Amino acid sequence: MKRFWQDVAVTAEGGIALDGRPVRTPGRLALVAPFPALAEGIAAEWRAVGEDVDPRAMPLTGLANAAIERIAPDAPTFAGGIAVYGGSDLLCYRAEPGPLAERQAAAWDPVLEWARDRHGVDFVVTGGVMPVEQPPRTLARLREAVVALSPWELAPLSPIVSLTGSLLLGLAIVERAIDADSAWAAAHVDEDWQAEQWGEDSLAAETRAAHAADYRAAVRFLDLIRA
Repeated sequence: MKRFWQDVAVTAEGGIALDGRPVRTPGRLALVAPFPALAEGIAAEWRAVGEDVDPRAMPLTGLANAAIERIAPDAPTFAGGIAVYGGSDLLCYRAEPGPLAERQAAAWDPVLEWARDRHGVDFVVTGGVMPVEQPPRTLARLREAVVALSPWELAPLSPIVSLTGSLLLGLAIVERAIDADSAWAAAHVDEDWQAEQWGEDSLAAETRAAHAADYRAAVRFLDLIRA
């Protein structure tokens, strides 16, 4: 789509207007963000559009579209899809005893301890990659925590969890128990270790940079709805 507008404005309700015409989601629902800081952030994306509209350069708009169109109609089901990550959380799978395991413990144990205290749960932590089952009560309590979130929180939580491989890191970010940079570093302890041992792979580095951009956009979305 080519840019066809000159003026971008935020309406009193938090909608985005292009030359006075409301922006809509792909499904033709009104794009209204009931958070002033987020609405301004979305408007800034539309103001920054050049000759062609590139959705990849408009992550806040995309996440808002998802919250309105994909999540809000059935938030519990969407939340359940995120909650399944609790059954195979990255933080519960450790290396064999040694330097890497020590790094994992330093980065991951505080998050597990927070989750234990915050949600009253416990975890099965294993050495290796063979699947282990988490206690049913743990999975149920984590699901309750995710289902309790609004569509506007679930929209950024979904990419945060999928990009880090950890529901616990995602919930800790949402609840401000860990800062975004520390969570991202924790999610890449294994990858950083491998790079130190064998050198960095250029393709892997490129992929990580792209994922980091998506992660930062999701974190920013979350920050804007809480501003």
